[in-house]
Formats: sequence, structure tokens, C-alpha cells
Amino acid sequence: MGAQNTVLVVGAGQSGFQAVASLRDKGFDGRVVLVGDEPGVPYQRPPLSKAYLAGTAGLEQLHLRGEDFFAEKDIELVAGRVAAIDREASLVRLEDGRELAYDHLVLATGARNRTLPVPGADLPGVLTLRTRDDADRLRESLAHAENVVVVGGGFIGLEFASHAGRPVTVVEAQDRLLNRVATPEISAYFAALHREAGHTVLLGQGVTALHGDERVREVELSDGTRLPADLVVVAVGVVPETTLAAEAGLPVDNGVVVDAHLRTSDEKIFAIGDCANFPCVQAGAATRLESVQNAVDQARSVAAAITGTPEPYASLPWFWTDQSGAKLQIAGILAGADRTVVAGDRDAGKFSVLSFRDDVLIAVESVNRPADHIAARRLFTADPHPRYADLEVSEFNLKEHLKAASTRS
Repeated sequence: MGAQNTVLVVGAGQSGFQAVASLRDKGFDGRVVLVGDEPGVPYQRPPLSKAYLAGTAGLEQLHLRGEDFFAEKDIELVAGRVAAIDREASLVRLEDGRELAYDHLVLATGARNRTLPVPGADLPGVLTLRTRDDADRLRESLAHAENVVVVGGGFIGLEFASHAGRPVTVVEAQDRLLNRVATPEISAYFAALHREAGHTVLLGQGVTALHGDERVREVELSDGTRLPADLVVVAVGVVPETTLAAEAGLPVDNGVVVDAHLRTSDEKIFAIGDCANFPCVQAGAATRLESVQNAVDQARSVAAAITGTPEPYASLPWFWTDQSGAKLQIAGILAGADRTVVAGDRDAGKFSVLSFRDDVLIAVESVNRPADHIAARRLFTADPHPRYADLEVSEFNLKEHLKAASTRS
């Protein structure tokens, strides 16, 4: 790629950073521009609900790279919000009037937090967690709060509870925690873990209103119960940032629609990370994933396509979370599972859950068993759809796990 080419990446999160870094790693010698909403260098988001929130990691430990990296790699960092894409002119317009031209445009716009659609949701003391500034506000608020309520029992809400440094109340509208991302076995284990840590976990309860005066004071639940609260953390999921793409006339459906090479309907424009809806090999359907792994691997895939070595995106999805001393690692996609088998010792907090659909292994969830997780990733990488008859690998004999589990049950 010659120096006359410009790659413009919109969104300076994990996927945006990886895209510009991978372009240089692959020898791209054109202009590389990374546009982000926040000033400063790109930073990691996962620690915001873990070590950074708890105060065991500082600001510098969040940075993906220091300023010298971007100078050495000749990567331009532009702070500003993109207002529109002009596809005909191949440029983007920023809200302050600046215009930036591109030969290739990569949308890495991520997602925004869902809001709580109830009265009182705008009261002071009602906070979310997505950015570094959000984490700073939460840390400051925690220092003065007496009653903390977390609305939402997904990864972010439970990670916050784990690292808040005090007992909190978790309110989840579904009948189990981690309903969207984990099996019932994993949900039950983490519910018990959080309760043992001193947290109150309320399931099957929606929030109908927040009450207060100069700040939030109570959370009203669907059964009429009112919980005292001077800090409410709303963690009810995210919505992909697709406004730019939609206004530019690109197809949008639970994310920016892309093909197997992560390219939109416009051959000059790609979409990656949390905002992209792509054909997932493992799921066998269009899928949008919210994970660091997906963000990084899709960024590398697009960099390869731009530099002339395109391959269909087929990386294995995997996820992790740290909560109350337990590490959960997930390999694969759980959607549509019709059978699960538990391998290991649940009472000891070291076990894996194998999920099947039509006798095909689709996911392995491992609690405090990293060797199982690594072996499962190797297995899925070799064969995205392993059948029961083929489940034998030297370091992780799934057949033996299944036989042992069947014997115990």
C-alpha cells in the first residue's frame, strides 16, 4: 500500500487501536488516522469494572500504549466526535467542522449503555459504567454511599459488585444472573458466590421507578418493594453505535451489517468490534459480539484485508470475567444449547460446563480451570463444530469428562 492511501478509523477503543496498530505491523505505509471521542491515548475498558474501580490499577496501567508508540508508528490521534460520513466525497465531518478524507474507513464505534426507562432515572446518584470518567465518578461516589443498588445481573453489574469493596444489592429482572451469556449451572454458582460474599441478589424483579429529591434515595421494584439507595449503578446492557452508518445509508440490523471480510455494502468501509453484525462461523448466523477477543481479532482481520491478504473472519469467540475470587472463561457460543454436562467439582469451585446442540459441542464454560479453557479453545480452533464422537484430545479428553459426569449423576 502506497503512502497516498489513507485509512481512517473512527472509534479509539480496543478494536480501533488494534486496527491502526495492526496496519503498521503489516507494513502499511500510508496515512493512518485514529479518531476518538475522548482526549489522550486509547485505553482498556475491562479493568474499569475490576482493578481500576477497586483502586489496584492506575491510569497508566489502563493505556493500551503510551504517546511515544503513536509517534513512532506515525499514527495520528484526533480527538473529536464524528458527525457524518460523506460516502460520495470519501470523508468524514467532525462536529467542530473539521473534515478528514479516507481511502478506507473503519467503523469501530462500539456501543453505548442502555438507559433505565423509568421515572427518576435522571436523578443524581444514578450512574453507569462505560468510560474512564464513569469509573472515576463511581469510585468517588462509593466513598460516600451507604446503600448501593446495582440494576442488572450481567458481567458489568456483577464485576462492579465484586470490586465495590462493600456489600451491595443486585436486582435482576430475569430469573437468573448472567441469563444472556451463561448456562443455568454457571448462573446458580455465581449467584451463590455473590451471596456468600455478602451481596443481596434479587431475581425476577424489575425496577419500576427511582425516588429521591436532590439525589436518588430509593429503588422501587416491580412487587412494590422500595430499597434504600443513595447510589444506583445501571448495568442493563448496551446498544451498538450505528447512527453514523445508518445516516450514511449503510445497512444496520443489531449492528452495522458486514460480510465475512467485515466489509459493509460500501467496499471502502469496514465495521469491527461491538458495533459489527457479522456472519459468525461458530453460531452459524449473523452475530454481534461484545468481547475484547472479538474486537482484537476483527481489527487484525480488517488490517489484513486492507493490506492485500484478506481471509474470511472465523476466529473463535471467547470471553472471561473475574468475580468474587472466581474466574469464568467461556469458549464458543452458547445460543441454542439443548444439553449440558458438568465436569469437575462444583463444591470446590473448579469445574467446567459443556454445552451441546444436537450432539455438537458448542461451548465450554470453565470456572477456575484454565487448562480446560485452553484445551477447549484448541479443540474449537481445529474444528468449529466438534461432534461427540470426535471429542478426544490429549490434554482435555472430553469423552472421559462426559463418562465421569454420567457415572456421578
